[in-house]
Amino acid sequence: MDLCGAAALNAVLTVTGYFRPMFKDLLVVETAGVLAGPAVGMFFAELGARVVKIENRRTGGDVTRKWKLPAEDPASPVSAYFSSVNHGKEYRLLDLQEPTQRGEFDALLAKADVLITNHLQADAEKLGLVPERLRKLNPALVHGHIRGYAGDAARPAYDVVLQAESGYIGMTGTDADHLAKVPVAFIDVLAAHQLKEGLLIALLHRERTGKGAYVEVSLEEAALTGLVNQASNWLMAGQVAQPIGTLHPNIAPYGELFTCADGGKVVLAVGSDVQFATLCAVLKLEALAINERFKQNTDRVTHRKELAELLTPAIAERHREPFLEMLRQEGVPAGAVRTMDQALSTPAAQAMVVEERMDGATTARIRGNAFRITYC
Repeated sequence: MDLCGAAALNAVLTVTGYFRPMFKDLLVVETAGVLAGPAVGMFFAELGARVVKIENRRTGGDVTRKWKLPAEDPASPVSAYFSSVNHGKEYRLLDLQEPTQRGEFDALLAKADVLITNHLQADAEKLGLVPERLRKLNPALVHGHIRGYAGDAARPAYDVVLQAESGYIGMTGTDADHLAKVPVAFIDVLAAHQLKEGLLIALLHRERTGKGAYVEVSLEEAALTGLVNQASNWLMAGQVAQPIGTLHPNIAPYGELFTCADGGKVVLAVGSDVQFATLCAVLKLEALAINERFKQNTDRVTHRKELAELLTPAIAERHREPFLEMLRQEGVPAGAVRTMDQALSTPAAQAMVVEERMDGATTARIRGNAFRITYC
């Protein structure tokens, strides 16, 4: 469907299968390492900006170059982890404490539009990356910085610690004795999105006023923003989120996992009473839809274990794909539980895979931008 009429211009350049609109004239310098900052740099690179990643010559570059799985080539200059958020960049090894190389960096930064950093305060001072010096060097610079904790600039931050301290581990897993973390650096991902948003606002402000800006995001605060409904459940209803696995505290059946006749697993996400009645009809369990224990969502949440036990044998008689197709046709949200290799084999995932030769090594990742823009 043409959202903007027959004369609409889809203002996009199709490059290696994804969209690269208007940042082709933007120069981004990135001194950040690990995941959050580099993910922001890759955001701009994917959209056509020139991104120059400055790595610490003294330490041999971004530490994640060495974060390799046992199956990876130990001689490779890059790891899969490093490759995941460093696509499309130029790489330079510099020692910013050495005067000549500091001068090279300063010359680059004087021309830059955006700088991305994530150093501890003491390191930033040694490397000349404090906002006051940078502002004198380039008044129009938009400087984005990621720190660990909102009230303690000197404290280093790691994802698993922040997942613990901001409540994620306490509500992830199956029970109090079997806690878990989100198995990606989720807090880094949240912080990267926050910084991208802040930088885009600052760039819009600069476009209008010609003035640069300093944008700061803490991993701690980014983690707290990600609590959304679980935070409000506590703030408004006094309910502390519990480790309930895939289940949802407010909706049932939502997150329940079931095994089909062919061994495939499915998950349900029934968000309304109408959807529940339809599910019951598909399973020929119409009596459940009018049962007072399950008729309304609040009742189903109260009796969710009993409900799951009643649904289990009916779903166990179905083969997964025909069952899911029937639910799709009837408008009941459900999906297959896939492993990573299965998830990345779908057409949507395959269209998002980007490959690149990086320092002589073949690398691949899922691109970071999932939006499409149509200019009218």
